[in-house]
Amino acid sequence: MVIGILRIFAILCVASICGKFVSRVKLPAILGWLITGIVFGPYLAGVVTLEITNSVWYKILIKIFECFAGVMIGREIIFKKIAKSGKQITGITFAQSLGTFLFVNAAFAVVFLLAQVPLYLAFVFGGIALATAPAPALSIVNEYHTSGPVTKTLLPLAAVDDVIGVVVFFTVISVISGTHGGTGVSPLAIVGMVVLPFIIGIAFGFLAAALIKAAKKNEIRFCLLLLFLLLSAACGLLIDYYVFHSFTINYLLIGMAFSATTANLVPEREFEETLKLYSPILNLSLVLVIVNLGMPLDYRLIAGAGIFTAVYILSRAIGKIGGAYLGEKLTKAPPVVTKYLGFTLLPHSGVSLVFTGIATTTLSAFAPSLATIVSGAIVAAAIINEIIAVIVAKYAFKWAGEIGKP
Repeated sequence: MVIGILRIFAILCVASICGKFVSRVKLPAILGWLITGIVFGPYLAGVVTLEITNSVWYKILIKIFECFAGVMIGREIIFKKIAKSGKQITGITFAQSLGTFLFVNAAFAVVFLLAQVPLYLAFVFGGIALATAPAPALSIVNEYHTSGPVTKTLLPLAAVDDVIGVVVFFTVISVISGTHGGTGVSPLAIVGMVVLPFIIGIAFGFLAAALIKAAKKNEIRFCLLLLFLLLSAACGLLIDYYVFHSFTINYLLIGMAFSATTANLVPEREFEETLKLYSPILNLSLVLVIVNLGMPLDYRLIAGAGIFTAVYILSRAIGKIGGAYLGEKLTKAPPVVTKYLGFTLLPHSGVSLVFTGIATTTLSAFAPSLATIVSGAIVAAAIINEIIAVIVAKYAFKWAGEIGKP
């Protein structure tokens, strides 16, 4: 464990250097972090081995820092500020999520019909495709200090999008598994996975806010914020261990719900001062979470990427951009949001790999050949898509005129 921690620390140092180097050539630092994870992960240099990434201590570490990273989303969700746009955000989220699901389904239905692959597999690809990974977009927002309508729409949208993604994906997997002799996911479990992160985050956010408001010194407020964040992550880990028996809960959502609750209860000035002390932890969290996204990406699968990978990348991009555009038109969003928001929604490797692992395990029980198709196509797509998507997302913020001075 000690050696593993030292290796992780060394890779984080390398990632920071690579991020600065990439920034010098006018690309997002996140690209350097992601490449560091791929290069030093289990499938290339092997500095971080599969033994480390599969270990319980490593997974706990990642979940805690995912919770820390979620603070960045929640601090922007000030109810009195987004009250006017709440319906708009919800409408856009549903349009782009379900639009992506339906478009990817349709594209794969045609391809699988021609390739004589069972059509129900198209729904698996659609379920995996609709979710968006918030961490890459958050890293760009944090690095370039973006501010404007696109940023303000993206941050709360990312949270709602994850909820829809969980519900749709697990519903699809449950139905397919149940109809083919496997074990489906119960509706109660799906509700738990969606609702529990919010309950945990809100509960600890209320407790933290009460004590933070009473504290006189900013240093004390910071310590209280960090303490209750750790407690909220610990609560999630205990539920995962004793109830789900796996790492099922979304810790980004816990951190988001926690900080959103605190931000709405603590005076704005005091909360902003506290977050200035929290900034180094947020930066570290984003680096670690992004490096971890690169770890499971097997570069060798790029060579075997074929038609399924190409269809997945293109259909998902069209679904996200087209669905967002339609949702923004229907909800009468600002023109800048209509034009550019969809391009910021393309990154999703973290979520896609989690869903792919679950889908592969489920399909292996009754259709091993289909499990191979899913795992090969999605992992190859994750590598190609993530590198391209990060660059596209950065330029979307630039085109929208929302990039500040780094």
